[in-house]
Amino acid sequence: MTPRSWLYVPGHRADRVAKALAAGADAVVVDLEDAVPPGEKTAARQNARRLADQGPQDRPVWVRVNDPAGPWGEADIDALAGLGLAGLRVPRCEDPDVIRQAATRAGLPLQLLLESAAGLARAAELATAHPLVAGLGLGEADLSADLRVTGDDGLAWARGWVVVAARAAGLPSPVQSVYTDVADLDGLRVSTERARAGGFVGRSVVHPRQIPVVHDVFTPTAAELTAARAVLSAAARAQEAGEVAVLDADGRFVDPAVVRRARLVLDLTAPSEPVPGGTS
Repeated sequence: MTPRSWLYVPGHRADRVAKALAAGADAVVVDLEDAVPPGEKTAARQNARRLADQGPQDRPVWVRVNDPAGPWGEADIDALAGLGLAGLRVPRCEDPDVIRQAATRAGLPLQLLLESAAGLARAAELATAHPLVAGLGLGEADLSADLRVTGDDGLAWARGWVVVAARAAGLPSPVQSVYTDVADLDGLRVSTERARAGGFVGRSVVHPRQIPVVHDVFTPTAAELTAARAVLSAAARAQEAGEVAVLDADGRFVDPAVVRRARLVLDLTAPSEPVPGGTS
């Protein structure tokens, strides 16, 4: 299943890491960067390493390291290289050479966060910098400051661009950045619905109370699942007949592009729910 929610948790707080793993998010991101004071960087890194040494958890665990071009980031990557993590989130990505070096040292999948104009400008290069690059995303707070954007609408083009850059490189659809007003669940819903419509699949969150809203938006409805099942059934009939396109029972045209969209809908189905037509 494609994760719908990615819960950040401060890495220096071992008690919160344990709670985050039980909070119901589809994935957990142990943060070694922004949420960790300078004096706690070593403790956060040690906590992340101990968690990795425990072996697989019941959900993917990623670690957001510090800037890979700085001393903290280098130490993070060296400490976590090759361990049992889903991968590393890498902030402040701007230089493909730095990403290649980080990937080679880490030996783990990397999700790259674009947080500056320089990073956005080289998004396509960064996406293809190394085979271990597993995704692109935005760090919208830092990006807004760097671009001097004064409102949310000013990031619309950047969101569209990172979707294009990721998909052009054959990477998964990007994960939307955090919604920082934790108390504003209505605003979170509106923003997340806009993100889904714009090509994002899943969202980073900073508090467990945000998880149900994000799951609700990114979990297909019963009607969407029924429609996806019908598309795959029509596609199967077309394949049996030696065709690549066919009209479904409701007279809708079904071709390979429509089938790919239907499979994405099924891939967003929660593990506890039955997936019509099997796995995608």
